[in-house]
Amino acid sequence: MILNMEVNHRTIQVELIPNSSAKALEELLKGGPLTLQMKDYAHMEKFGDLGASLPRNDQYITTKAGDVILSEGNLLVIYYAPNTWNFTRLGRVANMSERELKKVLGKGNITATLTLPAEQRGA
Repeated sequence: MILNMEVNHRTIQVELIPNSSAKALEELLKGGPLTLQMKDYAHMEKFGDLGASLPRNDQYITTKAGDVILSEGNLLVIYYAPNTWNFTRLGRVANMSERELKKVLGKGNITATLTLPAEQRGA
C-alpha cells in the first residue's frame, strides 16, 4: 500500500505497513483527498489532525527520519529527526532521502494533501 503526500508541490510517497491503523487510513482516503494543516514541533516532526480517530497499535519505539506515525489515534506525524515514545507506525517515506525530506518539509508549518494512487482507490 502506498500513500501520496503532496507538500510544497512535491509528492512524498509513503509505503504503508500492514496493520489495522494503516488499513483504516487507506479506507479514510478512499473517500477522497484529505488536506491537513501540519505544525512543526521541536524541529523534529510535522503533525496534523486527521479529523478522525483510527485504531491504535502503539509500541514504545524510536522514530527515524522518514517515519510516518499515528499519534494519539488522530494525529498524522512525519518525522525528520528521532523521537522515542508510544506510537503507532503507519509507514515510511519511500522516495526521498533524509536530506531531500527535510528540504521538502522546510521550516515552519506546512499544508499536506494525502491521496491514494488510483489503483488503491478502486478507480
